[in-house]
Parts: sequence; structure tokens; C-alpha cells
Amino acid sequence: MIDLTIEDAIARVVLDAPKKLNSLDETALDDLAAAYTEAERAGVRALALSGEGRAFCAGRDISAVDPGSDDTDGYLTGKVQPLLQQMSRFPAPTFAAVQGACLGVGLGLAIATDVVYVAQDATIGSPFANLGATLDSGGHALFTERLGPHRTLDLIYTAEMMTGAEAVAAGLFSRAVPAEELMEFTMQRVSKVARGATQSYLASKELVAQVRDNRVGLWESMAAENKAQAALCATDDYKEGFAAFQQKRKPEFTGRG
Repeated sequence: MIDLTIEDAIARVVLDAPKKLNSLDETALDDLAAAYTEAERAGVRALALSGEGRAFCAGRDISAVDPGSDDTDGYLTGKVQPLLQQMSRFPAPTFAAVQGACLGVGLGLAIATDVVYVAQDATIGSPFANLGATLDSGGHALFTERLGPHRTLDLIYTAEMMTGAEAVAAGLFSRAVPAEELMEFTMQRVSKVARGATQSYLASKELVAQVRDNRVGLWESMAAENKAQAALCATDDYKEGFAAFQQKRKPEFTGRG
């Protein structure tokens, strides 16, 4: 269900249940969390998340769920949210390649990833009105922040979908590319970042998280930037970057502090 490979300091995590559009039950969530834990222990310098087949992830696997006895809060609060928080805190740059359906928990996986590239014809939105349910996994926060409350509720009430191209144009994700080019496009960038100055990336990841989660203002964020920059001065990659610039050559970063 969840495949992990590690090579050249890159972790590739693949949701591999294409017949059910990579929908996730509790076991799959546990396996996905374990894959991220293993990748972190391996000290990778970048991670790529993707889904096998025609969908990224269609959300929760509800094929065997009984609404009368379902522990929805246990699934969402006990499994999904801790996983998304773990993904968001991963100590290296993370990328997602999103094709086809990206819904519910699948949308949450994208939200918890640093950089998201989507196929132009991907399917993104909130179909849950058709189930008598509501958007979950962080979707309300993402949509309201980027789209505003009116467009968010329009999408939720009508269950209409956005394409990947529309989602990127609205500022939801990073870039939209043709579906047939998605994985090559993503892995080229993952490979480049895996050779970069990892500690500087992590500093920016933390600074962005402060603005996103704590609504840090301009001057407070600037003060945090100053401290982060000062801390980076002591890293090998900072010294190598300056030396390479002064010697007019390409830097060779190790990613170490």
C-alpha cells in the first residue's frame, strides 16, 4: 500500500493502491507515518510523495465504513491529524506530485507538504456535501485563506471541483504542469533541492510555518529571519556558499549544520 525507497539522499513515498484511487484506511495511515519516520531516521535531504495510477489520493477509504458505528473522530483526530503534523514537520524539504483526485485526506496530504506540483487536469475540491459530510484534513483553513470565505463556501455547498490549473491560478498550490510531465518535472526539482543547502531550507520552512500558524507580523518575522541568518553563518554550507561565490564556482553543499 505504501512504498518507500531511499536513494541519493531522496526518499520517495508512493501511495500504491491504484484500484481504490489510493484511498486510505487506518492501516494505510499508520504505514504512511512509518514511512516518514524511516525516511527521517535515514537523514534524507528531500522527500517526494506521489500516488500510483490515475489518482493521487481520493481521501478516506469508506468502502467498509458503517456510519452507525464509525469512530470518525478517532480516525481524524487520532490518525489523520497527527500524521499531517508529522509530515509538516519533516526535517527536509518535501514535495508532492498530484494527479487525478486529490480529495479529503488526500487534500490534507498536499496541505502538509512543502511544495505541491499538480497535473493541469487534477481534481481538487470538496465533494462531501454529497455524503452529508464536510470538508476535513485542513481544507477549510487552506481554502478560506487562499480563496476567501465566499468562494470556499461556494465550493463546499455545490460540491463543484477545481482543476489543478484552476487551483494553482487561485494560489492553492505551487505549479500546474501537463499530467504526462508531472513526475519528471517533480523529480528534477527534488533532485536539485537534495543537493542544496538543507539547513537554509529548514530555516525558511520554520519561518514560513511561524507566519502560517502563528500569524506572525512583518517585524516579528524579520527579527526571526535575523536570528536564523545569524545561526546559518556557523554552518558548513553557508561558508561553502560564500567561498564558491568568491571563487566563481558552483557550491558543493553537504546539508550539514
